[in-house]
Amino acid sequence: MRSRESYSANHAIINSQYISYQDQKMSAKFIHLRVHTEFSLSKGLIRIKPLVKKLVADQVPAIAITDQSNLCAAVKFYKSVRGSGIKPIIGVDIWLENEGEPNKPSCLTLLAMNNKGYLNITELVSKSFTAGQDFGKAMVKRDWLVAAAEGLIVLSGAKDGDVGRALLSGRKEQAIELAKFWMDVFPCCFYLELQRTNRAGDEEVLHQTVDLAQEINCPVVATNDVQFLYAEDFEAHESRVCISESEVLDNPNRPKIYTEDQYFKSAEEMIELFEDIPEAIENTVEIAKRCNVDIRLGECFLPQYPVPEGLTMDTFFRELCRDSLEERLAIIHADCPPEKLEESRKPYFDRLTFELDIILQMGFPGYFLIVMDFIQWAKNHDIPVGPGRGSGAGSLVAYVLKITDLDPLKYDLLFERFLNPERVSMPDFDIDFCMDGRDRVIAYVSEHYGKEAVSQIITFGTMAAKAVVRDVARVQGKAYGLADRLSKMIPFEIGMTLTKAIEQEPALKEFIEEDEGAQEIWEMAVQLEGITRNVGKHAGGVVIAPSKLTDFSALYCDEEGGGLVTQFDKNDVEDAGLVKFDFLGLRTLTIIDWALKMVNPRLLKEGKEPVDIDHIPLDDAASFALLKSAQTTAVFQLESRGMKDLVRRLQPDDLEDMIALVALFRPGPLESGMVDDFINRKHGRAEVAYPHPDFQHESLTPVLEPTYGVIVYQEQVMQIAQVLAGYTLGGADMLRRAMGKKKPEEMAKQRETFREGAISINVDPDLAMKIFDLVEKFAGYGFNKSHSAAYALVSYQTLWLKTHFPSEFMAAVMSADMQNTDKIVTLVEECRHMKLSLVLPDINVSKFTFTVDDDLQVVYGLGAIKGLGEGPVSSLLEARDEGGPFKNLFDFCNRVDLKKVNKRALDSLVRGGAMDKIGPSRARMMETIGEAVKRAGQNARNQSVGIIDLFGEVVPDDSEDVYQGSENVREWSEKERLNFEKDTLGLYLTGHPFDQYEKEVRQFSPNAIANLKSSRSKTTIVGLIVDIRVMKNKRGQTMCFVTLDDRSGRIEGMLFADTYDDCREAIVKDTIVAIEGVAKIDDYSGLMKLRVSNVRSLLEARSGFADRLEVSLDQNQFENGFVSSLKGVIEPYKNGSCKMALRYKRPEAETLIELGSEWRVKPADELMDDLKYLLGNEKVRLVY
Repeated sequence: MRSRESYSANHAIINSQYISYQDQKMSAKFIHLRVHTEFSLSKGLIRIKPLVKKLVADQVPAIAITDQSNLCAAVKFYKSVRGSGIKPIIGVDIWLENEGEPNKPSCLTLLAMNNKGYLNITELVSKSFTAGQDFGKAMVKRDWLVAAAEGLIVLSGAKDGDVGRALLSGRKEQAIELAKFWMDVFPCCFYLELQRTNRAGDEEVLHQTVDLAQEINCPVVATNDVQFLYAEDFEAHESRVCISESEVLDNPNRPKIYTEDQYFKSAEEMIELFEDIPEAIENTVEIAKRCNVDIRLGECFLPQYPVPEGLTMDTFFRELCRDSLEERLAIIHADCPPEKLEESRKPYFDRLTFELDIILQMGFPGYFLIVMDFIQWAKNHDIPVGPGRGSGAGSLVAYVLKITDLDPLKYDLLFERFLNPERVSMPDFDIDFCMDGRDRVIAYVSEHYGKEAVSQIITFGTMAAKAVVRDVARVQGKAYGLADRLSKMIPFEIGMTLTKAIEQEPALKEFIEEDEGAQEIWEMAVQLEGITRNVGKHAGGVVIAPSKLTDFSALYCDEEGGGLVTQFDKNDVEDAGLVKFDFLGLRTLTIIDWALKMVNPRLLKEGKEPVDIDHIPLDDAASFALLKSAQTTAVFQLESRGMKDLVRRLQPDDLEDMIALVALFRPGPLESGMVDDFINRKHGRAEVAYPHPDFQHESLTPVLEPTYGVIVYQEQVMQIAQVLAGYTLGGADMLRRAMGKKKPEEMAKQRETFREGAISINVDPDLAMKIFDLVEKFAGYGFNKSHSAAYALVSYQTLWLKTHFPSEFMAAVMSADMQNTDKIVTLVEECRHMKLSLVLPDINVSKFTFTVDDDLQVVYGLGAIKGLGEGPVSSLLEARDEGGPFKNLFDFCNRVDLKKVNKRALDSLVRGGAMDKIGPSRARMMETIGEAVKRAGQNARNQSVGIIDLFGEVVPDDSEDVYQGSENVREWSEKERLNFEKDTLGLYLTGHPFDQYEKEVRQFSPNAIANLKSSRSKTTIVGLIVDIRVMKNKRGQTMCFVTLDDRSGRIEGMLFADTYDDCREAIVKDTIVAIEGVAKIDDYSGLMKLRVSNVRSLLEARSGFADRLEVSLDQNQFENGFVSSLKGVIEPYKNGSCKMALRYKRPEAETLIELGSEWRVKPADELMDDLKYLLGNEKVRLVY
């Protein structure tokens, strides 16, 4: 092997034809041309911001990123690097299809030399996903690359390229052939790549490559295949790779394809590394000079909407809007007196003209028309669409085109809040669709505007706090228990980070300090937290391009070609000039739709008019009465605990109050005193002033009257600036934004403008500035009224349905939440509170979703039973539709597809009570499942081969007692039955766990929750824990709130930190406990609350309060080993504190025998149940 020095004299390979001096200012000695960011997904650890920071610090003039098979980081990289005065080079590493060995593609690096090259890379990368995925990789075919050669510089891939592999395999002739082929395809633009990263084969292939380069006169270039910024990041990168590949770091057989040398080396380090081949270093600079891509960012490329022949877009748009306004006004002014009609119409036409002028001036009519088109298509195809969302509801044009359904003039909604003529910005409609129909609308847009022009938007999943701890523990080979414990100690909170977790949880910090394994996990997790790990699809973001999408962004899809998304995320895709349309799925629209599909057939059957939810009265007294009672569970936006408290205090009277309610329920208004001020003014407890008793102006009355003089909305801030200081509404929107950002220099300018404006319209400047200061204080809390009004309307619609069609509404809500057991529990409780009957699931009545029967009872949906999915339920429903109701378990098993309705599904149906009507007890049904499945299987096999059983039916007929074999099965206790029900349905439906204990516990806790009275004395309450909430107090200590239910009512108990620490083990959801504390009326809510001093489990309470466990025996029982059986039952529960006593009876006498202290027991439920089974229910009791 020759020395490095020998190459310097022998290889002056750079040919002048390869050098283009487009960038004469570049004085660097080396440029990195192969750098991988975190967006390579399975490898690469470099984040853009730290990279740019290092580039600036090291005075690097240019850099290329070449992520594996994608351009996901291209815009972020381009903007950040260019913004720091560094030249960005756009590139990509591709997998090149290997026809000889399809599962071993080779690697090439493509760099964009100009804009044409950038577009070609975009096309190639997109095509590799949409048409080239195989063996888990997105591959580029050779002929695709040949066809897209223009504007590209290509690096050979070193030992992973086709030339390098041929050299390493001893096939030099093939290597020469391949290299010449690429030199012909990319004249003056193909470089043989050299690497020295201490990987196996690096040095060997380097020597051969240099020889080959000299032989065929091909230039060479040095790269470092950079995967991380610093050498010390190697272990973190290895962990990242193992996480991606589901490997373990210590696995001796895992491929180790990266080394510590693949960090971002300085130019000096690279020059030293390749001192024997200086031209390989020099060529990096020459390549950087040749690469000059200018990505067009910040421009807007709108898709085209087809207009009728003979009309311009502007003319068509004006005519359509005017005609559409006439349609709206015909409904709005249906009852308007003729003499007032013109006066009422004028504000609408004036506003329409104003909006049209701005929209046309800004060039956005096509955007409005496209949105109008797909919304109208949705409505024509019975897909529910929301009334509006965000500031778009403030546009009259949107209203007349039926994009929104809220009259902006009626509710003082401002167009400038949506589209400000003084600040050019894209219009942005967020459209809500029914969850079931949203994908159909997206499919329509794709078909209508061309699949090559429509796509959804990518999202990037990152290594979040809890997950990264588990992942790191796995790759480090740590015990699952350790990972689980560490992960669970991290608070479950949106936006939680490892740093926040250690600050908030002292126990976590202590654990990490004391446990070496936990410390190792944590240190690595901190390095990896937030790294991009996978891709997803934006919930509703869709882009429509004016031409094919690849003119703007590369595309990504799954291996089957589905789930097409842009490789740019929502921010980057807008920077690239594409218009984003938000197709959002609003579950509430689905609920309304489902409810109406149950309501309207019944109304038609009764000869009544069906409900049109868009035309219900907005002043329904019964609905507002329900709202004022704060019974708003399941009402959109109004069902949270805090919102119910606010409703109770505010007592909304109309839709305007509901709009304010939605706007006020946010931390800012709640903490600033705005909410209290609003409520006090509304109820006459404070003076209504516009805006303040000490400084008000008559011109503000119409602006602030709907909110009792309180500045609630951003639109009011804008209107105050207009009427008090002569601002245009566009200028007022700029003021609103400035107040929100609170930049001192900008606010100083606005103060002066406001003062001068007030003087110009004869308003006292001192008064104006006092009001300005007040507005500035509350502007940050102001809410977008357009959004609040649109969503308040949806809230009202659900409120109205709950008021007038409660059964159908609750059935629809529960259907929408079927997979959320906790929510179902809450909704079932609400049904009980509403006095609605809830029917057990029934295989002969229920459907997949919750439904309503002819008696307006809510019928439990089969889909809500745990262990059943759509497959088993579909098979069940098909069999029922074909053959009618099921007669018994054997009939059921014979008719359904047992491959879909498996043993687990059958267990769930029995335990959930869905088979109660076709058999005896649930215990006996469960015992019979095996035999029923066996017979059904035999019957299916017989029928498949045409066998008739001569000795009797495999599946029994109606005359046979099909459950005879289970006669001696022990019946489930009430507790067992309810627990199985809870496990399967998520709740207790046919009883309450407290029922079986009530008679017993009243002996030591006579007070039912419903009868509690406020007192200073301690009391003991026994009940079922149905809810647990924990929160931090101001000192960072953990408090707990426990909700107890004893069938008579519910009460919340509060445990301060010390008490909670002492009683933590006893506080378990769905257990019966005895709580000791002081009952008191809460001043804020008006409800009875309990300040808890002690919590005991039922076993502890029994042990503390019971005098003895007494069993009754008579002389006839003492035979056939009875004493041994009794002893065997008691033995496991000995060594307790409860005395054991036998009440022995004979015909002539009875006596109570107290057993010795060695027979004292733990009075557990299991002991009680076993004794009752042995002796009978009435012969076992605890005596207090």
